[in-house]
Amino acid sequence: MKKFCSFMVILLFTFLLVVSCGPKTKAPKAGSASPDDLIGMLPVDSQGVFYIDLHKAMTIETASKAIEDASKKEDFQKFLAATGIDLKEDVYAVAIAVAGKMGEKDTKGVGVINLKYNKEQILTIVKAKGQEEGKALVEQDYNGFMMYKWEEKEDDPFFVFYDNSNIIIGNDAQVKACIDVAQKKKDNAFKNAELVSLLKKTNKDAIFWGAILFPPEMMDKAASENPMMSNIKDVRALALFFDYKNADLLAEIKVISTDATKNKQMADFLTGIKGLGGMVATEKPEIGELINKIEIAAGDDLVKISAVIPEELINTIIEKEKAKEAKEENKQ
Repeated sequence: MKKFCSFMVILLFTFLLVVSCGPKTKAPKAGSASPDDLIGMLPVDSQGVFYIDLHKAMTIETASKAIEDASKKEDFQKFLAATGIDLKEDVYAVAIAVAGKMGEKDTKGVGVINLKYNKEQILTIVKAKGQEEGKALVEQDYNGFMMYKWEEKEDDPFFVFYDNSNIIIGNDAQVKACIDVAQKKKDNAFKNAELVSLLKKTNKDAIFWGAILFPPEMMDKAASENPMMSNIKDVRALALFFDYKNADLLAEIKVISTDATKNKQMADFLTGIKGLGGMVATEKPEIGELINKIEIAAGDDLVKISAVIPEELINTIIEKEKAKEAKEENKQ
């Protein structure tokens, strides 16, 4: 649970940048940017894109509590107080892109967060924190955009204040690629026909959605290294979304594959795993109930994994996990 909460906070501060040559080219102002506005700021060579409607997510009790619990660290609270950023009111959306060899060390990422913020306040705080810890803040100009990073490791991420409504963070090459998109020197993600086609298989009205393309050589390698993974050899992509409606959490993952026979085998394998997981219901009935909500179906060109989970069930699992952690901490 702690890892999940930390992941939510990392997503919250994983940003991107710039304007687009896609369907919509208006400036993505805080609170009024559409998903297309932000996705259109990502580079054409992105192998995967993801979008999170943080403003909508913060209206859900479960997500709101998770983010608030994860943000209770003193340094983070001081940062929010000093910048005047209200997580529930000022932070709107995040768009993320990944590129490079998926799953390997050179996998690269870049993101943009759409929010209300004060650049000078944030810079002042960041520089002061650096002086306190003896770390220098490196500044690098790229075509009129100032890129910042801590002077630590070579592969540490850069961040860029794109405008008053967007901040970018990511590796050197991907941040520069976003700047190139903004200046019409590089095509945006909407020019990636394969990725755009894949996005049509997800729900772009959901709180969290995305799609990712898998290079054939990556799946060949995964299948050859583990005999149990042979059914994934023909998997070419993934489309997914998570949403909230009528007090239920909705989830759907589509595994796109070109072999109908292997799709059936994959679905059967996952159903078997689900059955094994259901065995925990004896000790943890709420986990068993959650697993039983998962549905798995195979088609000619995909395997679909979906679930409709009552928010009450999620809250029960979270509260029991917190109680367990508290009990373990008291023992120490």
